[in-house]
This record gives sequence, C-alpha cells and structure tokens, in this order.
Amino acid sequence: MADPATRAAATPEDAWRALRTLATAPGAAAVRARLDADPDRFRRLSRRAAGLLLDLSRTSLDDGTLEALLTLARATGVTAFRDAMARGEAVNATEGRAALHMALRGPSGRYRAGAEDASAAVHETLRAMRDFVEGVHAGRILAADGSRFTSVLNIGIGGSDLGPAMVTRALWRPGSGLRAHYLSNVDAHAWEALRPELDPRSTLVLVASKTFTTQETMANARLVRAWLAGTVGAEAAAAQMAALSTNLAATSAFGIAPDRVFGFRDWVGGRFSLWSAVGLSVALACGWDAFEHLLAGARAMDEHFLTAPDAQNLPLLLAATEVWHVDGLGYPARAVLPYDERLARLPAHLQQLEMESLGKRVTVSGAPVAMPTGPVVFGEPGTNAQHSFMQLIHQGTTPVPVDFVLVARPDHARADSHRILLANALAQAEALARGRSETEARAAMASAGLPAEEVARLAPHRSFPGDRPSVSILLPALTPEALGALVALYEHKVACLGAFWGINPFDQWGVELGKQLAAGILPALDGRAAASDPATAAMVAEIRGLWR
Repeated sequence: MADPATRAAATPEDAWRALRTLATAPGAAAVRARLDADPDRFRRLSRRAAGLLLDLSRTSLDDGTLEALLTLARATGVTAFRDAMARGEAVNATEGRAALHMALRGPSGRYRAGAEDASAAVHETLRAMRDFVEGVHAGRILAADGSRFTSVLNIGIGGSDLGPAMVTRALWRPGSGLRAHYLSNVDAHAWEALRPELDPRSTLVLVASKTFTTQETMANARLVRAWLAGTVGAEAAAAQMAALSTNLAATSAFGIAPDRVFGFRDWVGGRFSLWSAVGLSVALACGWDAFEHLLAGARAMDEHFLTAPDAQNLPLLLAATEVWHVDGLGYPARAVLPYDERLARLPAHLQQLEMESLGKRVTVSGAPVAMPTGPVVFGEPGTNAQHSFMQLIHQGTTPVPVDFVLVARPDHARADSHRILLANALAQAEALARGRSETEARAAMASAGLPAEEVARLAPHRSFPGDRPSVSILLPALTPEALGALVALYEHKVACLGAFWGINPFDQWGVELGKQLAAGILPALDGRAAASDPATAAMVAEIRGLWR
C-alpha cells in the first residue's frame, strides 16, 4: 500500500484516473470469484455501528479498490465536507445555507448555524412538540366538541410526507397513539379514497409546508378545512388543525392559532426534515418515547459518521461502494429491497432522498460534471419484488446493484414465516452473486431426469450470469433506534456522494421549473389565457374539448 502522505497528496484527477484504471482491469466486476477465493471475505468486508451491520462482501470490492476509493475520498474532500456541514457552514452553496439536519437530533449546545445556536432552536421546538403530543394523548388537548382525537391526518408532499409516512408505517403499533393518515397527491381521488376512513369530529389535521405556499399541499388543506367546517363549523375547525411551517402570517391567515404552529429553520432541507416538526405525525401516532428513540438512533449514527476512521465509517463506505458501481463499473440504477413489510415505504423515501439530492449535472462551481452522478433508485419489499422486477436484475443485460435490508427479529410470533422471509433474502443475494453457469444448469437438469434435447434447449435460459453485486444491512429488530440509525446512514451517504462528485446535494432546482410552468398553464385550462408551448396548447385544447 502507498505511504499515507502519498495517498493524502493525490489530486482528484489522479484519484479518479486510478479508480478508472482498476475498473477496466480484467475481472474488476467479478463477485463470485472473490467469494470463492476468500472464505474470510465477510469478516473483512463487514462493519458495525449504531446497532447496524453493513455487509459489502457480495460486491467486487477488494483491498486495492477500497484503498483507491478511500484515496479518492481524501482527494475530493469528503470528510472535510462532512466537518464543514457539522460546523454549520453554508455547504448548500447555491442557496447560501447550512445543512444541519444533524442538529435536529443532536445534544444541546452542539450545533450552530453561523451566529445562531441551532441546537437551542431545535430543543425549544422539541419541547413544544412534546407538550402538544402529551396533551393530545392525555386528553388535555381535545377536538372541537370536547372529545379525544383518534386520528391524525398529515397533509404534505415530498419530504413533508414520504419520511413521516415511512416511519409511521414502520413503527406504529395498536395502542401507541393516534391512527395516522397521509395526504400528498393533489389529485382529489386521493382525498376521496381517504375521506371515508376519517371522522371529522375526531381528526387532528397537520398542514406541513415550510413556506405555507406549496400548491399541492395548500389545495388539499383547503379541501380538508372545508370538510372539517362542514361538520364542526368554520370557527371550530381551527381547533382541529396545526401547522408545520415557518410562515406565521400565512398560517394565521389560514386560521391556525400561533400556539399550533411548529416551525423549523431554513437549514433544514425537506427530504432531511423527518426529525424536525415535520415528524409531529410520527410522535402523535407512535408516541413521544418512540420519536425520541428514533432521534437517538440517528444521533448514534451521526456520532459514528463524525468520528469513525474512513476505513470503518459506514456512510463513507456505502457511498464509496456506490461510486465504484456508478462511476467505475457503469451501473446506472440501484434497487432497495427491505425484507420487512413494515418498511414498505423505505424505497420511496430513499428514492426522494437520493435522486432529489444527487440528480445533478453541474458541479458546485457550475461546470459540467465529469462523471455520472446519482443512479436511478427504485424498490419494493421482499418477497414481492422477487415476483416482479427481480427477473431483470438476475438475467437482464445490465447489472443493477441491490441493497437488501434485513430485520433479524420480528415483532410477531410466527417464526416459520420469518425464517422463510429471511431465507429468501439471503438466497437472492447469493443467487445474484454466484449465478449459475450453463454447465451447472445442464447438470441440474440432467440430474432431474430431463431428456438430453431438453437440457440443450433450456440450458441458455436457465443459466444466470452472476457477478451481480449487492449490499446487505442487518437490523437486530425494527426498533425506533435501529430505524433512526438506518435513515441517518443513508442521509450521510448522500452527503458523502455530493463531495465525491463535487455537486450540491442540498438544493433541488430541478423541482422548480415544472412548478413555474404549471402556474402559467392553469389559466390556459381555465380558458383565460393561451398556453405558450404549441404542444401544451394542443393538449389543453383536447382536454377542454372533453370537458364540454
């Protein structure tokens, strides 16, 4: 291995060049051969932190590749970016903001955003949230008619919906708190499907929008406010609403009292906001203790991320593995497969977290990026995924790396079902890595008694290329702490990848253009203006014709 001083002195260009050289070497993508050659591979390529196990043994990483990736991390300033983020510097360069989601779960006095004591602001909000949650659960805060709340409806979109909805689905247990419901799509079919499940007399409504101007959220909020008013009256409806926002003037104009508004700062990005006031629905549904333990799990991963050496640092290693797959081997997508039904919404949350953060084509300085950045992220729970898109991942023409998320101990007593679930997860990882050669396929069919001509005909179809990489993350149980650590692991992975690629992972300008154009198309649909784009104008005409 190179001398540490030499490694530290590598330029980004040299480090990228060295990585690409390794990636073009014969056998660079081989997984099966590495597993066969090294019985100790799991021990050498697995790491533990914050209660999680990360297994990289079923990738094609080896000592040389890992060393090249860590050299690249040093050359591109990954840990320097991490430390600047923790210091509250304006790492969101295009918007001139800090990215201090770690402060949302950090200890008092730990984090600052410029001159502001970020930790103090966070803990003030947490105290207000706790008082509100405990008041609702104890029956001190009641619905308009004096009855207890039984349901909470969170109205939001993007980060104000995906994270809380995912966590609530994962952690809610009967008796833990209110039944939570989430409304995000402006398509009123979503509201019409949800409405029969709710009683306006016992539903607490949260409107989650930092600016309180998000078009979809505010349209849904107006629908729901009218629904409440239709039963409890317009004035009393306000007693059943709260806002997760920083725009006090707008929330007041909407009829929400100031003591029902829970804010967060501009250094909290939407897709990183689960831990802020945006998580109020989680606390109402799962209990304040569960929410605090969720924060504690994330905090444990934060501390690991900030202090662990590079070669032991789970977020950095997970990011480095993605760099190897995307930029080294040219894999443009990744699947996330949680083998736990309670984590059914984890792929959707990670899809936003990663694709909104890393879908960038220019560097922080505005120059075109010199390499591929964020891959396409998709997924479904196992075992369902095995009967849908896993066919392509096993035998398709382009390898798709997989993240398997496993939970060792279930919350139910059906041990046989859980063993079947885990056996399938482990089998999928093994099948992807090892595959089945045509020779092996022929032997298996022959031993099963198939005629020789059938063996010859089917062998190409029953062979699997193997060398399909996967990462496995094992949780002992799906506790709030473990889930907090898991989500924080992926958040920090995103920050590391931003530094590797020299892009800003904390802005999302690509979201804005469509919003601006939609504002101009609405008058065209109403017949009050003409659409400026000919194709759009033609489609508007077709739609308006079907309305007649």
